[in-house]
Parts: sequence; structure tokens; C-alpha cells
Amino acid sequence: MEQVSSTGRPVQITVMNGYNLKCFKGDIPVTFIRAEFNQVVLGDSAKITVSPEGTAKYNFTSSFEFSPEGGITLDDLAHKPVFLTMTEVLPKEKKQKDEKTLIVGQAVVDLLPLVEGESSFEKMVPVHPVPGSPLESLQSGVKQCSLQVKVFVTEPILTAAQTLGGNLLKVTLEAAYSVPESFILAGPLQNYMVGLQVPSTGEKDFPILFKNGTLKLGGEKEPVPRPKKWPIANIVAPGASNIPDAFIVGGPYEEEEGELNHPEDREFRNQSECIKKRIIWDLESRHYLDPTAVVSFQKRIADCRFWPVEITRVPLITAPKVKAAKFDKTDDENQLSFHGVAYVNMVPLLYPGVKQIRGAFHVYPYLDSTVYEKTKCTFSLFRDTGHNLLQNNKTGGINSPLSKPATFKNLKEDKIQASSIKSQSSDTPLEIEPSLNHNTEGQQYVEAGTYIVLEIQLNKALVPKRMPEELARRVKEMIPPRPPLTRRTGGAQKAMSDYHMQIKNISRAILDEYHKMFGKQVATLGSDMNSETLEEQKCQLNYELNCSGKYFAFKEQLKHAVVKIVREKYLKTTSFESQEELQTFISELYVFLVDQMHVALNQTMPDDVQGAVSTIHKSSEQLRFFAFEAEVNENFEMAAVYYEEILVREPQNLEHWLDYGAFCLLTKDNIKAQECFRKALSLNQNHIQSLLLCGVLAVLMENYEQAEIFFEDATCLEPTNVVAWTLLGLYYEIQNNDIRMEMAFHEAFKQLQTPITKQKSTGTVEYIEEGRKVESSLGPWGITNGSAVALKVEASAEPGDPLSIVHGVLEESSKPQSDSQEPILSVQSQDPNISQTLSNILIKEIPAKREISRCHDSPTFQHPPPSGVSQTPITIFMETIRFLMKFNAVQYVHRVLAHELLCPQGGPSCEYYLVLAQTHLLKKDFAKAEEYLQQAAQMDYLNPNVWGVKGHLYFLSGNYAEAKACYERTISFVVDASEMHFIFLRLGHIYLEEKEYEKAKKTYLQACKRSPSCLTWLGLGIACYRLEEITEAEDALSEANALNNCNVEVWAYLALVSLKAGRQLEAEQAYKYTMKLKLKDETLLKEIHTVQETVGFGNPAF
Repeated sequence: MEQVSSTGRPVQITVMNGYNLKCFKGDIPVTFIRAEFNQVVLGDSAKITVSPEGTAKYNFTSSFEFSPEGGITLDDLAHKPVFLTMTEVLPKEKKQKDEKTLIVGQAVVDLLPLVEGESSFEKMVPVHPVPGSPLESLQSGVKQCSLQVKVFVTEPILTAAQTLGGNLLKVTLEAAYSVPESFILAGPLQNYMVGLQVPSTGEKDFPILFKNGTLKLGGEKEPVPRPKKWPIANIVAPGASNIPDAFIVGGPYEEEEGELNHPEDREFRNQSECIKKRIIWDLESRHYLDPTAVVSFQKRIADCRFWPVEITRVPLITAPKVKAAKFDKTDDENQLSFHGVAYVNMVPLLYPGVKQIRGAFHVYPYLDSTVYEKTKCTFSLFRDTGHNLLQNNKTGGINSPLSKPATFKNLKEDKIQASSIKSQSSDTPLEIEPSLNHNTEGQQYVEAGTYIVLEIQLNKALVPKRMPEELARRVKEMIPPRPPLTRRTGGAQKAMSDYHMQIKNISRAILDEYHKMFGKQVATLGSDMNSETLEEQKCQLNYELNCSGKYFAFKEQLKHAVVKIVREKYLKTTSFESQEELQTFISELYVFLVDQMHVALNQTMPDDVQGAVSTIHKSSEQLRFFAFEAEVNENFEMAAVYYEEILVREPQNLEHWLDYGAFCLLTKDNIKAQECFRKALSLNQNHIQSLLLCGVLAVLMENYEQAEIFFEDATCLEPTNVVAWTLLGLYYEIQNNDIRMEMAFHEAFKQLQTPITKQKSTGTVEYIEEGRKVESSLGPWGITNGSAVALKVEASAEPGDPLSIVHGVLEESSKPQSDSQEPILSVQSQDPNISQTLSNILIKEIPAKREISRCHDSPTFQHPPPSGVSQTPITIFMETIRFLMKFNAVQYVHRVLAHELLCPQGGPSCEYYLVLAQTHLLKKDFAKAEEYLQQAAQMDYLNPNVWGVKGHLYFLSGNYAEAKACYERTISFVVDASEMHFIFLRLGHIYLEEKEYEKAKKTYLQACKRSPSCLTWLGLGIACYRLEEITEAEDALSEANALNNCNVEVWAYLALVSLKAGRQLEAEQAYKYTMKLKLKDETLLKEIHTVQETVGFGNPAF
């Protein structure tokens, strides 16, 4: 028995009991178990007598050593099972000296749970009969023989790092269909092989080979489900070759990720898989990827979209019984034939949540130039290592285990050396070298339409996907509690009621005045008063009312009621075009008012008291967000109103002045922006951000002396500030002071390298007020509460860093993958058109200066870079770009970008291309912006901000289909993009446009959860209204109206909801404000009129 010698951890396999052990040859059967792993016998159990009930207690333990450094590795555990061979000891016959044995069956124990992190497991494994075994005679209704097996290791095989970062790759090769007609069953036996390489540890590539495919004639389709098989040899029992609980289940062609998944391919697929020849493998190969291999795996997919999967045919030959020289000659003549390749698109494995791809892939002739063009691969698994593969291609060693993986680098060097030898020799190519320019045998694959069906599966998705369960559980909690509002009625009927009430009140006051003046006279005269006395009293009463001012007071008291009648009943809200029209209207109104006065005087006069109407107070944080939202939507007038209201509320908060100054920079009002920044600096002269912004404005306004003072003061107050030193260096560059420029940049770089002196002031807006620190916050309703933002948290002594506008978008960028990118940027400091439509691109955070300070406590705030994607080092210039973009100082950005391009630590990166895309989006140069975004996506395909900005690009250019695809991909990432609020808003808008109201509702619900605003509630209300959920629509629209009662679209849909609900008063009131605010959507206005005509009310004009 061969022993396993290693110093690794022991893996114990214990066979405890056997059950249903019947149909043996002996009357009292005696059996034993032999354990084998990796073609090594681990041991034999004792010979146990089977009880009459068919049970046997083996209690047999064997073990082998797991040693990752050499010997048994994780790969061996993943794709090699333990074989338990059951052998019966036959009874001795007369005069028989040696006892005879008979192998009756074989069981398989899959060790995959150990690779998945378990330290022990127990299972019942069936015993599969070998050919000719008595177990084959068992009837179908009889229970199959089985063994109770327990596998145990003292500690988990995987370390914590391997559990967290490792992965398990499973590659299943099902079949090759529609193979060339020259593949025939008669003639010499052939070994049909398929192979591919996957990244492994270090610089090695691990070859995965599938051998001994079975050529079959057509006639029927392969059954599904059918078991997957082990890709190993020396399996005694045919049933033991099946992997437990692993099946090929197939599926609809349309759901595959391959090339033949279109409706027009269905007929060809059906014919190929039913009628034509095919080669069947049904093999599953497993390979463990450690964390470094996972990184290489991801990077390989990112670098090479298509991976080559080679297929070939090699003749099977019997080991000849001749001299060695003749054998060597025969081996040399053995060459590859029908060398083909399929190009498997691996990119779907980088989609969020995707763990497997399965599909059919065309087979093409293997041509070096084509393979390199598609896959950037210059190494052929079969051709460059073909001799080694063919050495075991004998009938005695067909299923030999795979050799150790070769180093890709060495193989590539060997190939280069071989080509060098050829180039130095004569023009005649070597006879053993196949032609690299044509492949006539491989062309037959194309002519026959050959394709292979392949499945590649991972235990864990390379890019995790966010789970929506949390949102689904709280869908009914999306409407936040709000204090109940006193219902305020309006409309024509209410206007009439108010007029009647005022007539009654005024009449009562006049009567009281009359009784005060003439009460005694009336009591004395009684019924004897004549008309002359009454007329005289009337004149005296009028005189007294006019002299005392009470007449004017009564008139003012009645004026509001009359105005409401004019607006609500007659819908007159604009000036009259002519004097004649005015006189006609006044006459008509006078007659109406007098008639209604008589109606009121003839009624009783109840003493109604109207309660006070509560108001909804908007916090400064909400107003800041509403201002930013209006700014993004280019509603600058409304944004200015919000900013000014914030400043009136809290004039001593310097952060509000910085916000307003940034807004003024956006609108190109540099003078007002300078005033705002200086006002902020006056509140705290030690505030670094205010100093830097004052310096930037001074440079833009060419006041260089003041700029130097501001920048130098900032570096003195905070010598560790990277942005301050960088801006000072840029100023010296403008002044052509190269020596000082070099000094400032060197100091900035030195501070950037110091771990404990990261940006404090450029990341935190603070000031001292009454001895306490006030920080930027958006309150409990804020945008990033509970959401993830793709950004990097710098080490800082202060909590709550409000990060820059593009901090989230421009983070997690990968290193440049090629040195061939050309410089795109010229060194220019200003562009007169660059800030015209900054808000269109929406790659600002919401915003960094509007960040929630408590998001530091959120576990989703600080995100590690996506696994497998290298992170570009942050440079002093990129830090400065973020600061400038945060405050809309984009006129300064081009100069800094030029330095970033030339910086040794910088250069073209994902972040760099995102900023370039931003600047072109500012100028509405969509073609250039798309080009740079494509470059950014190639460098950091896992960055959700790249896809979010691409969505904004397509949305602004009117390509809603592409925008929707980008937005949906963005929200599927686990890590949120930095502009999620506007992604949800615009995605919801697209869903509404495409009448996908259920999706729109869910999208707007998420937006309301994250950052409620008038627009989010409005979108939710529209979606609910279109879904005929009137109550939910009214709730959402009421929330929108409470946040902004000047949005005409909110009033329009409130009118529709009121009409649908049958409430005339509310319908007329909402319609009045819709007309007053001048709804421009003619389609929506026409819809309102149609519903009004249907229900018969809602428009007081008819």
C-alpha cells in the first residue's frame, strides 16, 4: 500500500456502516472497503461479516495529508473524489489455498464541502455496481446499497482570507454539435479534446482539459437532466463516474449567454441537437481560485473580453511492442488535426450578481492572427504543448491525470525562441511546424456549423448584487409621518359661502352701529317712524361710518370675498384687454353680488369660527437639497430663491454662503460668487476652504496679488493641506515662477504621502459658533442615509467630511492598461462656455457640501475597491480637481488636468477620463463625452458612477433606451453611485414615458426613501395615478405639494385625482392653481378637460 507523506493537515474519511448489502454470492458474505484518493490507496478496512439484515459495521478510518505547498492541494480536493471500493471475500472451496475476492461496487465521496469552508460533513453514498457484479441483479424497487461516511478535518481547510476572497470555478463541457461529416465512427479511434486556460496563482495559467469525447450519430436529443461526470480515469463502476447531485439541466436557448441564442437559431439548434452528429463529454472540471487568482481572473476578463477554448482531434494508438526508436518515430508523427477554437465572451461574469454563463459557441479554425486579434493570446494550449499532451495519448493511458500547470511566461518564451530559430534558418519552414495562415481542416467546423455547449460557473459572483428585500419590506413605510393638515376648502362654492358670511358679519356690525345711534329713538317712536325719519337716520349713519373709517373697514373686509368670487367663479386672474370689457364685467359682477347679498340677508347668520391652518416648516437642510435639485434641473430662479431663504434663516452659517457662492459660479456670476466667499471668510478668517475659494476667484478675476495672499495664508494656517499647496503651485505657474511652483508641488506631494496628514479642511466645512462646531448635514431625511456612495474616506481627525462634487464619481478608478493613449488635453486655463450648463452632467455628489455628517457611522459609507480592479494612486492634482469641481470652479480644471496627464503618478485613468467626459458634457459635446466614458468603463468596469454618468449622457442626448440600460445596471451594483437621487428620478421618468408604471412606482419609492423631494413624490403620484391607485396617488401628491406648492404639474395631477375621487371642491381649487401657474403641457391640460367633461364638474367656467 502506497503511503502519503506530508506535513500538512490530515483529512480523515470514516466509513461507519453499510446498509442494504444484499445479493452477494456467499451465504454469509464477508466484505471489506478500500479507500483511494488521487490514485493512492489510503487503506483497507477489516473484513466484516454482513448481517442477515444487510448491514455491516465497518468503522474504518483512513486519511491523507492536505498540503497546499506541495502534494494534495485545494484543486485536488475540488475535482478529485475519494473512491470507496467494496470487495467481497468469496468462500473457500475445497483444496483452495488462497482466498479469492470479487469487487462488487464502488462509492464516491465528493470532498467539495471542504473547499467550501466546512470542517466536517456526513452523508450516505450509494454503492454503484461494477460490470458483472451481483449488485447488478437488484430489482428497481429494491433499495440501493449505501455506505455511511463521515469526513473530518481538525480545522477548516480554507483560511479567513481564502474564504472571503477566494472562489471556486466550475467548467462544464457538455457537447459539440453539428461536427464535420469527416468525423466517422469507423476507422482509427480518435481522442476528441477541448481545452482552455484560466489564471492561477502567480504568473501561472492553469490548463483545463476535457478528453475522450464520445462521437455519436444523430437521431435523438440528449436527455435532460443528465448527470455530470468526473473528468478522471480509473473508475471501476460506471455509475461512480457521475458527480453526485450535479446535473446538466439545459434550458431555453434564449436564456443562454452564447452566440446561438436568437429566435432564428432555434431551428438550427434543434436539428443539430437531434439529427446531426455530435461529440459528448458531459464533464465538469473544478478549479479553486485563491484571492490573487480571483484578481487575475477579473483582470483577464477586463483585458480580454473573449477567451479561446480550443478543440482538436488526436488519433488514439495502441502502445506498440517494438523497439524504442520506432516508437519515438511513431510518436513524432502523431500530430494535431481539426484544430479549432471557440471564442467565449466572459464579460457577463462581471455583471452584478452573475455567477455562471452557459451557451453555445461557434467553432472556428485556429489561426494565430485571428486568435490574437480577438483574445490578445499568443499561446495555444494544444499546439505549444501538444507533444506533452500526446505522450499519454495511448490506449493504456487515455485518462491519465492532468500534468501540473505550466508557466505561461515560460511557454511564451519557448514559442518566441522557436520562432527565432525559424527566422534565422532558411526560407523553407520547418516540416514539423503547421501553417499559421490557413487551417483547412479547421475550416470544416465553419462549413458544418459546429458549436460547443459550455457552462462556466462560480461559487460566488465576482460582482455582488444588491438585494432588494429591504426595500420590499418597507414599501408601505415609504410615506413618512407628517402632522395632519387642517383641510382648507376652496373653489367657487366656497367663495360664495365666504361672501355670504362676510355680508352677514358686516350687516350685523351695521345693525349694531345703528342701534347704538338710534336705539332710544326707535324705542320711543316705535311704529310711528315715517320714511323721512328713516332717510334722515340713513344719512346720519352713512356720515358716521365715513367719518369714523368704519365704512372703509367694512369695504376692505368684503373685498377679499369679492376677489375670490372673481377668481373662483369667473376665473378672472389677468388684466382686461379693453375698458369696455372691464365695464361689462363690472356690471355683470355687480348684479350678481347684489343678488347674492339679498340671498345672504334672507338667511340665518351662524357664528362660524374658522380654525387656524398649520404650516409645514422646511428645515435648512431640506431647502439646501431643494436648491441643489432645482440647480441640477436648470431652474436657476427657484434655486436662487431657496439659497436666499437659507441665508435669511441662518446668515451666520458660512457653509450656506459657500453653497450660494458655488451656485453663482455655476451661473457665471463671478462678482456675486466672490462676495459670498468673502462673506464666509469674514465669519471665520481661519477657514481654509473660504481662503482657497477667495484665491481662486481672485485668479479668475486676474487679481493676482490678492490671490497670492489668500493661497499663502491658507498654507500657513494649515501646512498639511494638499490642495492649498497645489493651488499655490498653480498660481506660481501662471506667474511663470518655476522655482516656487516646483517648491509648492513638492510640498503638496510630500503632504499627500504622509498618512496622518490627509485633507482636513478641504473635506470638512466647519466654523465655530458660540464655542461649538457646526458641520454640514442633511438631517435624518438626507440623501445618503442608508445608501452607499462610491468614494474613498480619507484619514482625518474630524468626523463628517463633506466630500467633493465629483469625489464619488471619480473614485475607485483603475490603473491605465495601455501606454498608447494619446494626450487629449491642451493646457488652457479658461473656457468661456464651460460653465454654461454644469448641472446637465449630474456627476456631482448630492452634494459633497450637502453630505450627511453621520454617514461615517454607516457601514456602507467606506467601500473597498472592487475585487480584482487595481486602484489608481491619488495625486495632488486629482485632489485639487475634486475640490474645484465641488465648488463649480471648472474654469480652473483644464490647467490641473494637464498636470494630471503629465504627472508620473497620474496619467490616463478612469478618474481622468471621467473628468474629461464631464468637461465635454458641459459643452454638450456628447460624442467626445461618450468616447471618454468608454475609456473610463474599460479601465474600471465595476465603477457604478461610470454607468450612472453614461446614463445621464444618453438621457441628455435623448437616447432613452441606452439610458435606461445604464441606469438599471447602476442600481444593480452593491455599491451605490454618487448621484443615485437623479438616477432614480430619470429612470423613473423613462419608465413613465414608456408606460412601465409598476417599475416607475418602485423606482420613485426608492428615491423617496433616500431623498424625498417634490419631484420624487410627484413621480410616485403620477405612477400611482396611472395605475389607478387613487388613494396612494393623492398621498404622494399631497407630500409633493407640501414640499413645493408652486409646482404646476403637482396641481394638475391633484386636479385629476380629485376629479377621479368625485370631490368637486378640491378639483376646482387644484384646477384654479393649474391655470394660474400656466400649465404648459397641452396633453395633460387636455386630459384634465376631458375628465372634467366626463364627471361634469371641476371647471367653474361651465
